[in-house]
Amino acid sequence: MPWVIYDFKRDSLLAKVGAMKGAEHISTDYVPRKPGLYFVHPHPDDTDEVNQHMKGIWEQQNTGVFIDEGYMVSNGMSGKSWLRTLLQQGRSLHIPMVILSQRPVWMDRFVFSESDFYQVFRLNHSQDRKRIMEYVPADLEETLPEFHSYYHDVAREETFVMRPVVPEKEILSTFDQRLDAMRQRGRRVFI
Repeated sequence: MPWVIYDFKRDSLLAKVGAMKGAEHISTDYVPRKPGLYFVHPHPDDTDEVNQHMKGIWEQQNTGVFIDEGYMVSNGMSGKSWLRTLLQQGRSLHIPMVILSQRPVWMDRFVFSESDFYQVFRLNHSQDRKRIMEYVPADLEETLPEFHSYYHDVAREETFVMRPVVPEKEILSTFDQRLDAMRQRGRRVFI
């Protein structure tokens, strides 16, 4: 399936993945149909355009959505929130979603109530910790070692402490290897 990556903050790691052969950059006027990685770089003021783009994803179905800085689309949209519609209907329409945020307290509650999994890193603000503890049964006041996180599986009602992910170089190598393997077979890529 296609995966649409909304990169509001122009993340450096996402930029490196987006620069790899096989990744594409699109505007909010285009909803991709073919499998692959599609980067959208909206301006923070483009909330209505992103909202309409999400409507197109809902109409198409079978499209993954990755949002870096989810609060950019969870607030400030005029009219109907297609983000909320994707969250509520995404499972049945085959629209998996990954939403990141450093400020959970600013997020639409449906981001949390409709989630199957949570991964929680250190949160600096007490209100953010309080919001997440409504959904994740962990004492987020307890400080974890650097780069560790909590991972909560909603269906299994289990929470684990996760060790740090591999270094950026290894992440990029994995993307490059998978993109290269798919290019050799003449297909678009989802990783």
